Amino acid sequence: MKVTIERTALAKALGHVQSVVERRNTIPILSNVLMQAKGGVLTLTATDLDIEISEEAPADVAQDGAATASALTLFEIVKRLPEGAQVRLELSSEESRLKVSAGRSEFALAVLPDEDFPSLSSDDLDTRFTMPTEELQRLILKTRFAMSQEETRYYLNGVYFHAVTDADAPLLRAAATDGHRLARLDAPLPDGAVGMPGVIVPRKAIAELSRLLEDAEENVEIAVSSAKIRFGFGAGYLTSKLIDGSFPDYERVIPKDNTNILKVETKDFAQAVDRVSTVSADRTRSVKLALEADRLRLTVNNPDAGSALEELSVDYGGEPIEIGFNARYLLDVTQQVDGETATFRLADPSSPSVIVDEEDERALYVLMPLRV
Repeated sequence: MKVTIERTALAKALGHVQSVVERRNTIPILSNVLMQAKGGVLTLTATDLDIEISEEAPADVAQDGAATASALTLFEIVKRLPEGAQVRLELSSEESRLKVSAGRSEFALAVLPDEDFPSLSSDDLDTRFTMPTEELQRLILKTRFAMSQEETRYYLNGVYFHAVTDADAPLLRAAATDGHRLARLDAPLPDGAVGMPGVIVPRKAIAELSRLLEDAEENVEIAVSSAKIRFGFGAGYLTSKLIDGSFPDYERVIPKDNTNILKVETKDFAQAVDRVSTVSADRTRSVKLALEADRLRLTVNNPDAGSALEELSVDYGGEPIEIGFNARYLLDVTQQVDGETATFRLADPSSPSVIVDEEDERALYVLMPLRV
């Protein structure tokens, strides 16, 4: 293999693929990035056996070939090379080191056989469709905060994508929950996605996908099976295994008859919650909301740290009610609200509450209350 590539193009592609590599591996080849040079293109691929990311970059290929070298080491080298440098990658059949050079800098990196590099098959991805990058970003960014972090509840460690029909409109719905909060977002169902299986995309894949979408083209090509999902970005793709489990019937926990309606200025409310929660206990982070006609009192009582109280003028005409929430969860939800006003639909102190964004009717959030 003998190839010359512009430093910025190589750094960008390496930056996208190397992040999937685990820093500690019992299988040495998984620490490496696979480089394949052919026909004016250098293709970089990295995997952890559950996720595979690949990206192409234009290059001057003097000799076709392939090599694998440490993804992290190569990335750190390329980052430190001068802007605009031409990077030369060379591996001959007689040598056991990959030569990396630019200007007066030269490195020799250990390699492993490229034929030993594992690949995630994508032959069985029967459901294929294209959707706008902006819509996919929205579904992910507004649901990922609610994913569970508990490995024992592995089936909640991701975002659940599925096709539904609501009010006679076909939708692609994304949902995430950790049992304490729920985020549900809808987007128009893309052509070709009718009948797609419900799939749970794991947490690490969601994190990698969020990062890749920032530089993606206008549309993303998606291919799905019951075991894998693949996101194509033009010059690259991400393939991930899916979580093998059943996502719970989350619709059952979404209350339909909460009649106490609270409207708050999103920014003012979030700032007030943030202020009073500074004295809350680290474990529960609880804050109490006391509501009566057009007035909200936020209080925190912590025997060890002290207490806090703040009042807000709000739009509320329901029954007087006192209800507690985890402050962190309240802030997580309000950060997803784009509109100036957030609407809370409350029932009683022990029932889940619904939060909606006045400017995005396709978004819905549910919070379980705390005893305070």
